[in-house]
Amino acid sequence: MMMISLQELCAGIPLHPLPPNRGRDEGVPHAPIRTPQLSAEEEKLALENALRYFPPEHHSTLAPEFAEELRQYGHIYMYRFCPKIHMRAYPISEYPCKTQKAAAVMHMIMNNLDPAVAQFPQELVTYGGNGQVFSNWAQFWLVMHYLSAMTEDQTLVMYSGHPLGLFPSHPGAPRVVITNGMVIPNYSSRKDYEKMFALGVTMYGQMTAGSYCYIGPQGIVHGTVLTVLNAGRRYLGLEDLAGKVFVTSGLGGMSGAQAKAAAVVGCIGVIAEVDENALVKRHKQGWLMEITKSLDECMQRIRKARRDKETLSLGYHGNIVDLWERLVEEYEKTGDLLVDLGSDQTSCHNPFSGGYYPVQLSFTEANEVLCRDPQVFRKLVHESLCRQVSAINKLSDKGMFFWDYGNAFLLEAQRAGADVECKGGRGTEFRYPSYVQHIMGDIFSLGFGPFRWVCTSADPSDLKVTDQIAGDVMEDIIAQGVSDAVKKQYKDNIRWIREAGEHKLVVGSQARILYSDQKGRISIAVAINRAVASGQVKAPVVISRDHHDVSGTDSPYRETSNIYDGSAFCADMAVQNFVGDSFRGATWVALHNGGGVGWGEVINGGFGLVLDGSPEAEQNARTMLSWDVSNGVARRCWSGNRNAYDTIIRTMEEDRSLRVTLPYDIKDRTVLDAALRDK
Repeated sequence: MMMISLQELCAGIPLHPLPPNRGRDEGVPHAPIRTPQLSAEEEKLALENALRYFPPEHHSTLAPEFAEELRQYGHIYMYRFCPKIHMRAYPISEYPCKTQKAAAVMHMIMNNLDPAVAQFPQELVTYGGNGQVFSNWAQFWLVMHYLSAMTEDQTLVMYSGHPLGLFPSHPGAPRVVITNGMVIPNYSSRKDYEKMFALGVTMYGQMTAGSYCYIGPQGIVHGTVLTVLNAGRRYLGLEDLAGKVFVTSGLGGMSGAQAKAAAVVGCIGVIAEVDENALVKRHKQGWLMEITKSLDECMQRIRKARRDKETLSLGYHGNIVDLWERLVEEYEKTGDLLVDLGSDQTSCHNPFSGGYYPVQLSFTEANEVLCRDPQVFRKLVHESLCRQVSAINKLSDKGMFFWDYGNAFLLEAQRAGADVECKGGRGTEFRYPSYVQHIMGDIFSLGFGPFRWVCTSADPSDLKVTDQIAGDVMEDIIAQGVSDAVKKQYKDNIRWIREAGEHKLVVGSQARILYSDQKGRISIAVAINRAVASGQVKAPVVISRDHHDVSGTDSPYRETSNIYDGSAFCADMAVQNFVGDSFRGATWVALHNGGGVGWGEVINGGFGLVLDGSPEAEQNARTMLSWDVSNGVARRCWSGNRNAYDTIIRTMEEDRSLRVTLPYDIKDRTVLDAALRDK
C-alpha cells in the first residue's frame, strides 16, 4: 500500500473506500491487553460508541472487527484506520493549514505518535504504558481535518480524545482546549476508568501525551540529571559522582531517560528492564551503553566500573526485584555495598495493567496471567512489591540512599502491605522521601521547573541557535545579580544547555528542555520570538513545559508532596493554572485527571504557546509565563515554604502589579497547645 500525503491525512476519516484492514503491525511494541470486564450490555454500548464515527453503510463491515478488538485487546483502537504515513513531526510549512498555530499543533501531535518517540504507537500511547494521545484512530483523523480547516476565529474543543468540534471564538482565544479524564470524583476509581476507557468515553492522557507536548525522553533526561546531581549533593555530599552506583528500573517511555542521565552526570547507572524491546530501543539510540542478561556479569561489571570510576549505563534484562535481591546477597557474602543511590521508575501508577511486572513470572507469562486471571496477577504484584521493598530496606539500612521517583512506587507498596511506613510522618510521607520532598520541591519553590521549546522548522540548525540564545540569556541574568540558591540552579542549566548538542538528546522533534524560573522563561521566550521575527530562526517555535512543574500539577504523592498545610490533596492550583493560561495568550491548554502517579491521584495541566515573531506573541509570552510560574510560587508560599516566600517577595518587587496574600508565621507555637488544652 502506498504512503499517503499530509494533504490526504487532513481530508478527514477515509471512507470511500475504507482503507484495508491490515490489523496490528507485529513489528512494533504493543500496549498490554486491557481487562475492563464489561457486561454484555456494556460491550454493546462500547461498539455503538465506536460506530458513531462512521456512516451506517460501513457498520456491517466495521462492527465485527471492532467487536473482535474489544474482546481481544480490551479496547477499540480501530487498527484499520492507523494511517499509512511516515509518522513524524514534519516542518510546519508542509501542513495544509489556514493558520500557523493549527499547523504547530499538528507538528506536536505527529511527534507524540512518531514510532521513535511513542511507546505503543498503534495504540496511540506516547509513554507511561497508557498515556494516550487519542482513544482511537478515528479521533486522530478528525482532529487533523479540523486543524487543517481551522481559522483564527475558531477553537477546537477536545473531550478526552474526542474532538467535539470547531466552535466560534476570536484570535485571542486558545486554538485548542483539551480536557482528559474529567470524571466526577466519586466515580474516578481505577475500575471505573477501565470501564469508561473501554466504552470510549474518557481517556488517560498522562501529562504531555494527551496535551500534545511530549518531546521524547529528553524531557525527563534533564529532570533526572538534576535529581541525581542534587541527590549526590544531599545524600553523599559530592559534586562529582564518578564511581558511584545508581540502581533503578525501567527503560520505557519516560524511564528510558535514566540511562542517558547516568551518562550525563558521569555515574554508573544500572537499570533493570523486563521488556527486551525497550532495552534494544535505548541501546540503538545510543542512550544505553551495555546490556546483560546475567546477574553474575552485572555484579562483575559494577565492581569493575566502581574500581575504574567509569561512566556507564548498564541495562540488566531481567526483573528489578532479582537485581535488588542479588545486591543484598552480595553484601551479605562480601560486605561490599555495591549501590550508593537507588530509585524506581516502573509504571506503578498502572501496576495491574502492565505497568509493573511481578518477579515470580517471566515477561511473557506475566502478560498471559494479566489477561487470563487479573486477580491472581494483582496478588503476585503485591507479593513482588513486598519483596522489592524488603531488599531495598536491607540495603538502605547499610547506607544506600533511596527515593521514590513520583511513579506511585511507595504508594502501591504501602497498599501491598510492604514496610514503607514513616513513623510519626504526615499523610504524604513514607519511609523514603519522594524526590519532590527532598530535591525538586526546593527547586520548584524557587520558581524553577521544566521549560521547553520545539523548533517547528524541524531544522537542527534552528535548535542550535535557540540553545545559544538560552545559554546567553541565563548568563546575562546571573550577571545582573541573583541569590546564591538561584545562581546554582542557573549554573546547572547553563552547563546542561552548553553540552546539550554533544549529548545527542533529540528524539523526534527538534526540541530542548531546561529548568528555569519566571525571569529566565520570559527572557528566553522573548529572545527566541525576536529571533523568529528577524529570520535568525526560520520558523515559529512552540514553547511549553512539562505538567510536572511549579504550578501545573496538584499531586499529593509527587509535585505537592512537600506542602504540609493540609492542601496537598486540593487541586485549585492546577485548575486555576489551566484557566489563567487560557485567557493570557496560550495557543492551547489542557487539563488532565491522572499523570505520573495515576488515575484519580492527581490533577494537572499544561499549555502550548506559538512564538511566531509577532509583537502579540511576545506580549502573550510575558503575560502568560508570569502567571504560569507565580501562581504556583504563591500557593507554595501560602503553605509555609520559605523559599517560595522569598521568591514571591522578590517577584512582587520587580512587578508592582503583582500583589500576593502572604502568610504570617506562628512565632510562639505554645499558643496552639494552650488554645486546644482541655479546660
